[in-house]
This record gives sequence, C-alpha cells and structure tokens, in this order.
Amino acid sequence: MNIKSKEKINKGWSSDAKYCVTDNNDNKYLLRISSIKEYDNKLNEYKHMQKCAKLGVSMCEPVEFGVCEEGVYAIHTWIDGVDAEDYIQKLTTTEQYQYGIVAGLQLAKIHSINAPLNTPDWETRFNNKIDRKIKTYENCPLKLEKGSLFIEFINNNRHLLKNRPNVYQHGDYHIGNMMISTKKDLVVIDFNRNDFGDPWEEFNRIVWCAQSSPAFATGMVDGYFDGNVPEQFWRLLALYISSNTLSSLPWAIPFGEKEINVMINQAKDVLSWYNDMKNFVPSWYKKY
Repeated sequence: MNIKSKEKINKGWSSDAKYCVTDNNDNKYLLRISSIKEYDNKLNEYKHMQKCAKLGVSMCEPVEFGVCEEGVYAIHTWIDGVDAEDYIQKLTTTEQYQYGIVAGLQLAKIHSINAPLNTPDWETRFNNKIDRKIKTYENCPLKLEKGSLFIEFINNNRHLLKNRPNVYQHGDYHIGNMMISTKKDLVVIDFNRNDFGDPWEEFNRIVWCAQSSPAFATGMVDGYFDGNVPEQFWRLLALYISSNTLSSLPWAIPFGEKEINVMINQAKDVLSWYNDMKNFVPSWYKKY
C-alpha cells in the first residue's frame, strides 16, 4: 500500500505504535507497528483476525501484513465513529441492552474458532495462573478490603475448571474495545491480546461493561446464550472475575494512585454485585 500521510494515535494500553494512515486515493486505514520480535505472534493474530472477518464479525478488518524498518506491521480498515462507552451511556436502557445483544452475538462468532489441537489443557493452565495471582497478591504491599473473600471463593470453585474447552479468544473483550460507527453499528477493535482458552473466561472483563452500563452487560450475556444462560456459566464467571480482581491491584501499582483507586473501587463493586461472593448471579444482571 502506498501511504500518503501518517498521523500518530496516542490511545489505549497496547505497546504497538498506532497510526491513522491515508493512501493515494484518500482512503483511511489503521496501521499498527510492533517489535520484530513479535513477528510470529502478530502473524498468528492477523491470520485469526482474517478468520473472524470471514465469519462476519463486525471489526477492524485485516488488510495487509508485513515487515518494515520499524518492525512488523499490520494494516486494518479504519472505523469512522465514536467510542462505544461514551455513545451507549447516552441511550435508553432498552437501546443499551440491544447493543449488548449485538456484542454477545459477535463474541459467539469469535468463539466458534477452535484452538489448535496442541493447546495446553485449560484446567492445568488456569490453575497455574490462579496460583501465580494469589502469590503475587499475597506479596503485594497493598491489600483489597475483604480480599480474602476472593481467595476463598477461588479455592472453593477451582473444580469448575475441569473439562472446559479451548477456543480462540479476543483477549480483552469489553465495551472499552468497541466503537459505534457512523452507521450506528457496533464494531470490535484491538485483538492484540488474543489468546486461546475457555470461551466463558472471555467474560471476565464484563465488569467494565457492568460499571458503564448494566443493561449492556446483561444484553451481552443474553445475546451470547440466546437468552438461555446456564447456571454453570455464572459460577465460572464469578471464579474468573474473582481471579482477575485479585490480580488487578498488583497490576495497578506501577501505574500510580489513579489506577490503584480504580481497581480498589472496582473490587468494591464486584463484592457488592456478588453480596460478598455469597451469590453466583451478579446483581447487575436483570431482565430488560
């Protein structure tokens, strides 16, 4: 592709350098540049994004992949629109719920892609992850109020990890990684944390959706399961959210007081939704 102009994008947590680029025909695209050390990972990410696009996922579609002086690059379609979080909060609860339905349907398409046969067993892999998270939390100089409730819940529900499937995951699926296009379509962005694992673990970041719009979060679950949510899902979701919440505080410390407070407040919200981890179904989940 012949690039006529390039404008830096300074948003998001990714280590990728991101640009809005324009070609000779004045068409806009998203350019992401990563370290050459990431070549294999980025090629794998690109190929799986191609699979998602073929399934009809509404997303930043992959256009071109290769190597340049700065490293490895990928070019994607440009989305003209606004951040979904800002847009959706201005809508009625019914409209928020409907966008959540769409988000759930998109996620189901992503999860229809199977993981490679050599993907490690999920139970073993996630139990090891839990052990690391608990150890990191216990060594953390700061502690969450009632943090022990998360550890207790995790240890009492590890058995739920047995025989869980492995599928392709977006890796960071929540309202902050979605946009609303000028045509009012919900579009999924930022696949750079893609992975393979239990499809239901992908909902662990639904806390961001629930904090922003409980109706959207509810719609996402209903859309994914076509309104028939299994009880086992709620139990596993509470386990995954507990694990994530526990590790969020040590993660936030290097980023300073602002992020620390965000995670402390989020932990309080989680405990409130789950009645101090006594309930399996969070209080934000309602019928709309």
